[in-house]
Amino acid sequence: MFQRLREMDPHPTTELEYDTPFQLLVAVILSAQATDVGVNKATRRLYPEAGTPQAILDLGEDGLKRYISSIGLFNTKARNVIATCRILLQEHAGEVPRDRSALEALPGVGRKTANVVLNTAFGEPTIAVDTHIFRVANRTGLAPGKDVVAVERKLLKVVPDAFVQDAHHWLILHGRYVCKARKPECPNCVIADLCRYRSRTPPAKGTR
Repeated sequence: MFQRLREMDPHPTTELEYDTPFQLLVAVILSAQATDVGVNKATRRLYPEAGTPQAILDLGEDGLKRYISSIGLFNTKARNVIATCRILLQEHAGEVPRDRSALEALPGVGRKTANVVLNTAFGEPTIAVDTHIFRVANRTGLAPGKDVVAVERKLLKVVPDAFVQDAHHWLILHGRYVCKARKPECPNCVIADLCRYRSRTPPAKGTR
């Protein structure tokens, strides 16, 4: 499965735009129940003006809201980001900690966000499970589980070491663009013959 996904995309990465671990952290916080496209539109305006913890803290909650008001739950997210910036400055010298417990102690940061930052910013072999990965893992039979933590633990057991670093990105992109929730594109799927999901998507005309 992962050999084929790697052939399709040898160097997968997040679709969130960022230049520093801090900017990635903020983008992931903002992406909860929002699209990467929507987050990128907001951060393209925000980061040139305020791309560090101190700069965002200087904006204040109301100032930050003006940049992220197009994103869902922006009031709560603004409050969390401001609180996170304050903690980073007070407890971590303005740097994003490379430690799961320290990350999860930040407002608005759960296990998934911590895993994304550890994997994407720091190269840790973690697998963040979002709705796309949860769906792909269960549909394919790769790592079935009733909740995201169960799926994460199974993925870490079954994904070969050579693929763990990029597994998160391959699975999320596959779920976002091929193994879609409502209408999966099974006829165009490179791992369809390895999948336990019975396709409900009719083949394209002229194919069998």
